[in-house]
Amino acid sequence: MTTPRLFRRGWPLGLLLGLVAFRADDNPRDPGRVEHLADFPSQNVKPRHVDVWLPPGYPQPRRKYAVLYLHDGQNLFHPATSYGGVAWEVDSTLARLGHQGLIRDVIVVGVWNTERRFAEYCPTKPYRILSPVRKAQLTQQNLLPGPPLGAEYLRFLTTELKPYVDQHYQTDQRREATFVGGSSMGGLISLYAAVEYPQVFGGAACLSTHWPLSLQDNTPDFTTAYLRYLDAHLTPQVPRPRLYFDYGTATLDARYEVHQRRVDSLLRAKGYTERNWLTRKYEGAAHTEAAWKKRFDVPARFLLGG
Repeated sequence: MTTPRLFRRGWPLGLLLGLVAFRADDNPRDPGRVEHLADFPSQNVKPRHVDVWLPPGYPQPRRKYAVLYLHDGQNLFHPATSYGGVAWEVDSTLARLGHQGLIRDVIVVGVWNTERRFAEYCPTKPYRILSPVRKAQLTQQNLLPGPPLGAEYLRFLTTELKPYVDQHYQTDQRREATFVGGSSMGGLISLYAAVEYPQVFGGAACLSTHWPLSLQDNTPDFTTAYLRYLDAHLTPQVPRPRLYFDYGTATLDARYEVHQRRVDSLLRAKGYTERNWLTRKYEGAAHTEAAWKKRFDVPARFLLGG
C-alpha cells in the first residue's frame, strides 16, 4: 500500500499550522498535536484524509495508547474544515479529561468523509433485510443510488487503516483498547463496526444515531431491520462491545427517541446493563456539531474511563 503524504500541498498556511498542534508536556491546557495524513489510499473505498491526534506528552517510552476511531474526521479538530465552522474540539476535551485522570491514554484517528458518506456509513447487512419497496423508496430519495458501501468502508478501517496506525504509532492493539464512534449516520456505522468486528472493537459511541436512514420520513423499517441483525449477532458466543447511545429532542434528533427505545429494549433482553451500556437523552439538543461538541466528554469517559 502506498504510504500517505503527511500534508496536502496547496493548503493555506494557517490551516497547516492548525493541523499541527503545539507541544508543552507540562501544560494542562496543551491540546496535544494532530498529524494530517492526506489522501490515505485504499483498495476498498476512495482515498480520503485522516487526522491522527496524539495526546500531550506523546510518545512516552514503553507506553501503549488506546485508539478511538471517529468518523467525519474533518469535524473533530479544526473549525476551518468543519461543517458549519464548528468543530467537536475532541483534542482539547480529551486532553482535559486525561490531565484530570478521568480517561486512559488515547490516540484519536479521525477519518474524513467523502461525497459517498451516506453509502459508506450505511450498514450493509441490515440494509439487505429491507424490503424491495423500501429500498426503491430510498433510491428515489437520492440517498442510495447504488448499493450501500458500509462493508467496504469497514474493511478499509480494519484491514488498511488500523494496520497502518498500529505500525506507525504506539498503540494498544487489543480490542479492549480499540473503540469507534460517530454521529448521525456515523452512529449507525459505529454500531455496525463494533458488532460486525467484535474481535477488533471493544466499544462504540453512537451520538444522535440516524435510525430512520431516510431524511424524508420516520418510518421504522430500517430500525426493524437493524434489530433483526443485532438479535442475530449479539450472542454469548462473541465478545460483547460496550455501547453508548444518545439523542436530542430538537431538529432531526426529535425523530430518534421512538427508535432508540426499541434498541434499548433489545439490549436489555440481551443482558446489557449499566456496566456495558449507556443511553442518554438531551432535552433541547439539536442535530448539530455544536451539540455533539458539548457532550462528547460523556461517551469519551464511558469508553475510556478507568
